[in-house]
Amino acid sequence: MTDQHQDAKEDAQFRVLRLVDLNPDISQRELARELGVSLGATNYLMRALIGRGLVKLARFGASSNKRGYAYVLTPAGAAEKASIAARFLARKREEYNALRDEIELLSSEIEQGNRRTPNDEKVA
Repeated sequence: MTDQHQDAKEDAQFRVLRLVDLNPDISQRELARELGVSLGATNYLMRALIGRGLVKLARFGASSNKRGYAYVLTPAGAAEKASIAARFLARKREEYNALRDEIELLSSEIEQGNRRTPNDEKVA
């Protein structure tokens, strides 16, 4: 698996862990909408996180419908979320710095281009 693919997978896991932590009664459909992925992809992600013991499905109340379930981060899930968050933040800072440098370079090129006069351009 490539580093870029692994980073994307970890980013998705982090976003799921974060959303579940903030809103335990979120449905997979709502998760899919928030993540911008298909319901099937969300189901796959949730099953993987549950399988790894990072999230558990808890039943609350005496509800007989599926909305009577909540996703709960396990202690291992909370620790993994913190670990992924640190790596996620480091990647986003690198992306930010690269984007900032590119913006500065493009701004400089545009500024230099605007300083040229028609006489500066040579016709071949």
